[in-house]
Amino acid sequence: MSLQKATFGAGCFWGVEETFRAIPGVKETAVGYSGGDTERPTYEDVCSSKTGHAEVVEVTYDSDEVAYEKLLGVFWENHDPTQWHRQGPDYGSQYRSVIFVHSEEQRLAAEASMAALAASGKWARKIVTEIEAAGAFWRAEDYHQQYLAKRGLGSCHI
Repeated sequence: MSLQKATFGAGCFWGVEETFRAIPGVKETAVGYSGGDTERPTYEDVCSSKTGHAEVVEVTYDSDEVAYEKLLGVFWENHDPTQWHRQGPDYGSQYRSVIFVHSEEQRLAAEASMAALAASGKWARKIVTEIEAAGAFWRAEDYHQQYLAKRGLGSCHI
């Protein structure tokens, strides 16, 4: 088994987590916060939009079972990468579209997939997804973990 990490921000982390949990080869998911300046931020801190963190899902996957490129495809297919600091009714920098890369290989794959999506013409507007080096991941409070699954819900999309 070859376990690796991938970290994605695509709006409210509840639905994003549930989407990635369903992929064969994904061994674990955790929702949390990345990309900000505050150590050990709380949900309330992040919702203030003052910490710089995004709501993210950290995906632990077996690269022998699922390719990082497949995870990127799921990321692109399940949110609108043209919305600046929002997804649907949720707005603020914590809901931004972002890929936190854990290696140079992930960076190259993320950049290539974003370029291919932009060239595809699927979106009329410019893709605003950020690609950043992964830094600290702060696990969200327990009540956020697998939030939808605990409630028997498959999605929180409106």
